[in-house]
Amino acid sequence: MANSTQLSAQHRFVYKEPGRFAGWPANGGIWHWGDEILVQFQIGTHDESGGGHAISRDEPSRQILARSLDGGETWTHEEIVANQGTPEMHTPIDFAHPDFAMQCSGSRFHISYDRGKTWSGDYDLPDVGNKLTSRTDYLVNSKSDCHFFLSAKEKRVQAGIQDRAFCARTTDGGENIEFVSWITDDIEVRSVMPSTVRISDTHLVTALRRRYDTKQDDGTRLSNNWIEICHSTDNGETWSFLCKAADTDGGAGRNGNPPSMVRLKDGRLCVTYGYRSTPYGIRAKLSEDNGKSWGAEVHLRDDGRNCDFGYTRTIQRSDGKLVTIYYYTTAEDPEQHIAATIWEIDKK
Repeated sequence: MANSTQLSAQHRFVYKEPGRFAGWPANGGIWHWGDEILVQFQIGTHDESGGGHAISRDEPSRQILARSLDGGETWTHEEIVANQGTPEMHTPIDFAHPDFAMQCSGSRFHISYDRGKTWSGDYDLPDVGNKLTSRTDYLVNSKSDCHFFLSAKEKRVQAGIQDRAFCARTTDGGENIEFVSWITDDIEVRSVMPSTVRISDTHLVTALRRRYDTKQDDGTRLSNNWIEICHSTDNGETWSFLCKAADTDGGAGRNGNPPSMVRLKDGRLCVTYGYRSTPYGIRAKLSEDNGKSWGAEVHLRDDGRNCDFGYTRTIQRSDGKLVTIYYYTTAEDPEQHIAATIWEIDKK
């Protein structure tokens, strides 16, 4: 990948307010309809006194939305509006509705038929026997058919945070959402926050956040964090390992970062992620063989102030440019904010 990719990147503020912390867009979700983009994230009071994330645990925080009508160049902010009434679904979900959006969080999900202006729910995600830790990742197959890519607590995972990713599916408009398969077989390694694309009618490829902690002689644990690619050639019934795509903190033990993967118009795959070691920043890689191998890292930016950033979500807009959204902190803008990088890649 040529260095010109980095030089062509333009950065925009999605949300930045004095005294506020904004974070984790990958936990909320991203949706787009052409060049209209909607992203959900959390805001709270900025506070670095407690270590870890610079958000006050004593002050209230909430989820909000940001919307762009011009492909990420400018943004407005909205509160999340819930429809009134009981949460039961009285009619099947129309997943193929042109203005449809779905947001998954933990064991519940919400839907919208008006591009996120109003939402209905809470609806139940499938019970797999353990507490769910899901975020938003789904593939619409038809009006009544949808794949969900979720996660649940797993006590056998050898990591400070214990999750295992799985695939579920509905074929009756959400009235029944059935467990289909675990995505990874190595149960002791954390797998969470899948980002999934469809290659064909039967071929799915997903990028996963992975972590494994090894105990040291002094009793401490060394945390290894990376992004892994798995695929299914039978429409999610079974999965197999493809490759390790990237490190996410270079062995620094900072819990890594989740991936965001998109299939480009030219057929290539693009994965973006935050790199939580020096130089702190946002990176990307491209694959020309459906995730079997990945090219050199593209550094979208390397000016992060510390490791409290990342959680990218990426879409490709109508002119082919990519819009990567994440939370960030720099020396010039130290309070965590939501940023968007608009960038181009070399043509295939």
